[in-house]
Amino acid sequence: MSGAAKSLVVLVTGGASGLGSACISRFARQGAKVVIADLPSSKGQEQAATLGKCALFTPIDVTSEKDVTACLEQTEKAFGGLDVCINCAGIAVAYKTYNFNKSFAHKLEDFTKVLMVNTVGTFNVSRLAAGLIGKNQPDSDGYRGVIINTSSVAAYEGQVGQVAYATSKAAIAGMTLPMARDLSNQGIRVVSIAPGLFDTPLLRALPEKVRTFLASTIPFPQRLGNPDEYAQLAQSIVENKFMNGEIVRIDGGLRMQP
Repeated sequence: MSGAAKSLVVLVTGGASGLGSACISRFARQGAKVVIADLPSSKGQEQAATLGKCALFTPIDVTSEKDVTACLEQTEKAFGGLDVCINCAGIAVAYKTYNFNKSFAHKLEDFTKVLMVNTVGTFNVSRLAAGLIGKNQPDSDGYRGVIINTSSVAAYEGQVGQVAYATSKAAIAGMTLPMARDLSNQGIRVVSIAPGLFDTPLLRALPEKVRTFLASTIPFPQRLGNPDEYAQLAQSIVENKFMNGEIVRIDGGLRMQP
């Protein structure tokens, strides 16, 4: 990919940590221009400074049309366009629909917030990024670029307490094919990745014995996923232009239990 990557401009939401940061690092190593789109409080500016002229940090709330539009304008100004958009920004909460021990229902505002960031944020960035990608000159197949969204195995096997998260990720899986169909005439592909348990800041915050137990539930390899393995799959999707309208699991054979 290294030769082709030098001409690519890659934007990653949630690009300052976890899966997003791994994508930024991988594509930057390959010679691409990278846009780290993350919260103002993130380490995105520090990461961009480390990477040098190939990197741009744009502070962003993925649910804000104003922020995303400004991010894309900065991307076009700095690098001349956009070829790849990878949506990794996301949040999670852990509450049952109703806690009968405490007579406490899942807060509607928590449910709504998760859907706003994960689902609405993904759609907001995708719909606006498509406009910039669609300006590219097509290749011989009419191809202009690709949008990669992040679903989750929880979309299919949501666990106890994951009703908000699982719903948000199932919605991302559900938008994959219709979005790919919507954008097909402009030569823009849409593919989603459904990761399992990865060694991200969210899981690093858990006690070591919990992390060890979670790793033991994965058939093989029996460990947490390396964020660069997610990034490697994203690279493969970028390279393989016949991949479109699909959700790809990367989970070590894991099937989540209740």
